[in-house]
Amino acid sequence: MKIVVASDHAGFLYKQAILEHLQKLGHETADYGTFSPESCDYPDFVMPAAQAVADGKFERGIVLGGSGNGEAIAANRVKGVRCAYCWNLETAKLGRKHNNANVIAIGERLIDLPLALEIVDVWLAEEFEGGRHQRRIEKLDEFS
Repeated sequence: MKIVVASDHAGFLYKQAILEHLQKLGHETADYGTFSPESCDYPDFVMPAAQAVADGKFERGIVLGGSGNGEAIAANRVKGVRCAYCWNLETAKLGRKHNNANVIAIGERLIDLPLALEIVDVWLAEEFEGGRHQRRIEKLDEFS
């Protein structure tokens, strides 16, 4: 799978670890930055990554920050992106099954790295259920 990853400074360490994890699993990855733990603005990195998913350059995207909230908000401003804010395995699972999330946001300051990697794995493995969930996504798309 082709996966883009981006973060601000507060998500930099997990971004690096997630990229390594994805590559070990055989995924094709791209790093949209940031490229250091120095203070920066998350929209500068998250929004281009989300746009790359919306444009079909990548099948999925992972965005990270201190809490993940701003990153989820930024990603969801891009038409065609459905970013799920994930803090446990259930949010990752349901983000895919019910919302067909093509991007997830994770907060480095809120969960430990092993859980973050498990969230990524669950989200990548889950399939969208469609059915009643599809019509809800279609209704969301009407507004964007």
